[in-house]
Amino acid sequence: MPECQRLGREALLEDVGAAYENGLRSVVLFPAIEEGLKTSGAEESANPEGLIPSSIRALKKSFPELLVVTDVALDPYSSDGHDGLVSKEGRILNDETVDVLVQQALTQARAGADIIAPSDMMDGRIGAIRNALDDEGFEMVSILSYTAKYASKFYGPFRDALDSAPKFGDKLTYQMDPANGREALRELALDEAEGADMVMVKPAGPYLDVIYRIRQATTLPVAAYQVSGEYAMLCAAINNGWLDERGAVMESLFSIRRAGADVILSYFAPRVARWMKTG
Repeated sequence: MPECQRLGREALLEDVGAAYENGLRSVVLFPAIEEGLKTSGAEESANPEGLIPSSIRALKKSFPELLVVTDVALDPYSSDGHDGLVSKEGRILNDETVDVLVQQALTQARAGADIIAPSDMMDGRIGAIRNALDDEGFEMVSILSYTAKYASKFYGPFRDALDSAPKFGDKLTYQMDPANGREALRELALDEAEGADMVMVKPAGPYLDVIYRIRQATTLPVAAYQVSGEYAMLCAAINNGWLDERGAVMESLFSIRRAGADVILSYFAPRVARWMKTG
């Protein structure tokens, strides 16, 4: 499927241009970083001339009205493949990671990002990023927090595409237990108190109950991320002729919207935009 691939700079501009013509007005950027740029300290994440900041500037130059959302996490830049810095003993260093995430967020805001989306699940990062953005005059840059990001098995295709899987261990110490629905409400309360402008549930389809719980508990906009595994399963069934493409895709998105999501992140977005335009 054409929407599931890495894009270079020119291809990114071409694809965004086509989506823009079909009515899409927002894009979320995720980087695939060269292996030689990955370090244990993830220094490349705050490089003002790096892949994401330069891509933001290119998009804003070509599409000034485009809403650009950026991911804040260290796994694409880390030689360890984790969302946070890792101690010699293999423990995730929460507070030290937050310091790096703040610099990453500021770099993206300086480049022109409209919405910063921390997906790392470190404690306290929303408040730290909000304070840093405000101190530098970026009060209008919004924060979309990955409030309920589960340690899911549905991320596999994405991690393969970005080559960002953990080099050891797993992410269970900082991502959420798939068996625990109530924890999402505690995370929501913390993110609201720290200044999140929007909150997100990831994945979407297997966690419709969590989307509903969060929708009932907050007045903030609720987003949901239909992740690569969900996309891949539907694509496989469609390609095999087992499901009607348009009907199945739209039904999957309707279910997420019905559960309470105001915003849906989906790899099907360009396709759905074409369908909505052509009728």
